[in-house]
Amino acid sequence: MFGPHLLLEGYGSPKERLSDLGMISELLDVFPEKLEMTKIMPPYVFKYDGGEVKEDWGVSGVVLIAESHIALHTFPEKEFFTLDIFSCKEFDVRIAVDFALDLLLPVHFDETIISRGREFPRSIGRAAKIVNQERRRIASVK
Repeated sequence: MFGPHLLLEGYGSPKERLSDLGMISELLDVFPEKLEMTKIMPPYVFKYDGGEVKEDWGVSGVVLIAESHIALHTFPEKEFFTLDIFSCKEFDVRIAVDFALDLLLPVHFDETIISRGREFPRSIGRAAKIVNQERRRIASVK
């Protein structure tokens, strides 16, 4: 497996929390360290005006980590947020979920863990074998 992907959805969070750019930026700034990951850039956080559906306005942010990314999208008028943490290394999902819940305070939430890259080759030798097999398959079709 390449790594876990946490999908967290929160419902009933306070609008003030979900619209606080500073708090969301701080959350994304400290999240990598909480999970023993390597932040490779500061968080990029911005307010979205909702486009044609004005009540869909919110705050979105992402922080790139050496292991992949952490992204958060909020919808204050709907008291809803989504958080994605994708990593090429294992991380403590309970720490991640609890940290987000403590700051965003949803009434209830759903969490899903997806195992990404189940066939991802962890070694160059294995990768070379897969590539060579695929090349032979393509050559035999021509």
